[in-house]
Amino acid sequence: MESARERLLAAAARRFYANGITATGVDTLIADAKVAKMSLYNNFSSKDDLVTAYLHRRHNEWLELFNRRLAGAHTPRGRVLAVFDAYLDHAELAYEVGFRGCGLLNGAAELPVGHPGREAVRGHKAEVQQLVTELVAATGVGDPELVGEHIYLLVEGAMVSAGLDGSPDRLHRARNLAGALLPSP
Repeated sequence: MESARERLLAAAARRFYANGITATGVDTLIADAKVAKMSLYNNFSSKDDLVTAYLHRRHNEWLELFNRRLAGAHTPRGRVLAVFDAYLDHAELAYEVGFRGCGLLNGAAELPVGHPGREAVRGHKAEVQQLVTELVAATGVGDPELVGEHIYLLVEGAMVSAGLDGSPDRLHRARNLAGALLPSP
């Protein structure tokens, strides 16, 4: 059986993504997780602590999807495009209320500047940008910093647009645009 902490994180993942962080109360999370209220405070110092743990967990989920895609990519170009594929994998998960875009960005939009959860999202996005730039450099492109930033902005912009559209179509289009910026295999 899952621990109370894992059940709370799973409930947070469902409810925060479906309804938003602000709209999801502690009582809803406790009921969803089927734990006592004290279990929440035995595992997290506050709702903010749970929010931050949820955002770190979401980052780790994306990294797992990315690493799986990266393992299957056999060319430098394919490794860059694996970033898009990992976001597409996330977009195609069965969400209760449908695809709403990047759960990390959705969460950050609700949090005040300086909130630890917002800093967790900033860290995730910085890591993605660094990964993209490193992968682009391995393709032999002339200016990997510039092309890496273009591709990073393509993936992030596509993720925002896809979330607004409720469809991963923009991610597919951005993947194709990114591919056109890279040398052929």
